[in-house]
Amino acid sequence: MSQLWQELEREVERRRTFAIISHPDAGKTTLTEKLLLYGGAIHLAGAVKARAAQRHATSDWMELEKQRGISITSTVLQFDYMGYCINLLDTPGHKDFSEDTYRTLAAADNAVMLVDGAKGLEPQTRKLFEVCRMRSLPIFTFINKMDRPTREPLELLDEIEKELGITPYVMNWAIGTGDQFKGVYDRATKTVHLFQRSAHGQREATVDIYPYDDPQAIKFIGNNLYNQLLEDLEVLDSLGAEWDTQDLHRGKLTPIFFGSAMTNFGVELFLKSFLEFGITPTVHDSSSGEVSPTDEDFSAFVFKLQANMDPRHRDRIAFVRVCSGKFEKDMSVTHLRSGKSIRLSHAQKLFGQDREAIDVAYAGDVIGLNNPGMFAIGDTIYLGKKRQYAGIPCFSPELFCTLRNPNPSKFKQFRKGISELQEEGAIQIMYSVDESKRDPILAAVGQLQFEVAQYRLQSEYSVETILESMPYSVARWVEDGWEALEAVGRLFNTMVVKDSWNRPVLLFKNQWNLNQVEADHPKLRLKAIAPIAELTTADTK
Repeated sequence: MSQLWQELEREVERRRTFAIISHPDAGKTTLTEKLLLYGGAIHLAGAVKARAAQRHATSDWMELEKQRGISITSTVLQFDYMGYCINLLDTPGHKDFSEDTYRTLAAADNAVMLVDGAKGLEPQTRKLFEVCRMRSLPIFTFINKMDRPTREPLELLDEIEKELGITPYVMNWAIGTGDQFKGVYDRATKTVHLFQRSAHGQREATVDIYPYDDPQAIKFIGNNLYNQLLEDLEVLDSLGAEWDTQDLHRGKLTPIFFGSAMTNFGVELFLKSFLEFGITPTVHDSSSGEVSPTDEDFSAFVFKLQANMDPRHRDRIAFVRVCSGKFEKDMSVTHLRSGKSIRLSHAQKLFGQDREAIDVAYAGDVIGLNNPGMFAIGDTIYLGKKRQYAGIPCFSPELFCTLRNPNPSKFKQFRKGISELQEEGAIQIMYSVDESKRDPILAAVGQLQFEVAQYRLQSEYSVETILESMPYSVARWVEDGWEALEAVGRLFNTMVVKDSWNRPVLLFKNQWNLNQVEADHPKLRLKAIAPIAELTTADTK
């Protein structure tokens, strides 16, 4: 047993990598801030909808995020707590940026599902839950905003079980809601955690812990709420599920935590439980079989690219998830797609917009690498045995616009900006197959993606642009490529474009047009998700 293997096993064991999924306004960025607060990574937590005099959220670094009070980019936040190294992948809360969230979930080992106690499950939460299910991620559920009027907690549990098909297991139970919210009951220790509010929830909440039947605790809670608590616990004990760690790790059971991120109620209790039951970095499928995180050969994949995180330096950063081995500064690795050897001399630990140089990283960590145009989303880098990780798919956009540059003197800046936005996957960019039409076609899931693309071209590249909407709402990739498309001849009510990988894509005005083409050409195989690199053992010999 080598010394390196022992080091890897020790470091992997103390790592937890997770992403938070939620509907907009469920409090995701606020919860992120509070987890950082408990981890000692920040000393004062800032809510997203901050007044001008208050600080902005650490995880929202783009100027537009601060203006709008929303999260529209993914960031990585690494911090230590109780001997664990936590990698928190903060994802966009806005539904228009769900594709960025899908990519981020590819780099996570666990997911935290944040639910608004008043609204319950919402469309975006359901959609992201399905992505987690596809990857069999363990899901921890935090039901937020219990200090405000909410739905009945038992009703929320029932909704999660029926609509998501996952078994809820209550870890702690809310004592009252809204103005009557007094804290939570911890089922594992049979104690009540009673909270004193801190100033705007900016500092760690003061917590008093008592046995649930302590007279002082009963006096604080009040007889009515206390009797209600006893009734609720009786229902949970008689009807609730049995705890099963394996079911959690298989994505079949979700631990439920109640609390309020804004006021810090229940956040630390949740964090400690997550560290105990969350899974360590897992094996990843590759072209050479399953790769263990303790495999001594370093390997990693790129799941996100971001340009101009530091506008002063026009930088481009590749977000890289380490899958195995040990990253060391200045190591040379093979870039699978190009076959070239590259030296990783400027790796950075990411913390929102802030970066610091790092010398080592292990499986589960996310490192930032300077990207001079070498990396693309889904790329594999490795040492030793040749291996390739599965690519990260593009999903079907629903809105399409041509983007024009009205100022010929800004042509070079326009092309550079478009190239870098395309590279990082901020928005899908396609081109007409008609060579006379040179304007790029922007394809998006939501309108806000267009606004962000235009905003960034203006602020980062000093280019003003004009958007012209196109009458299409459905895109499909041609699975068998250009030859298959040529074989069917002309298609009516359909536009043929090519994506950034020069693959044929068909744009349809509506679902009815798509159905008609599929009925007329049954041999033409169309896909709503872009083809990704196949894992073939032949390529790795």
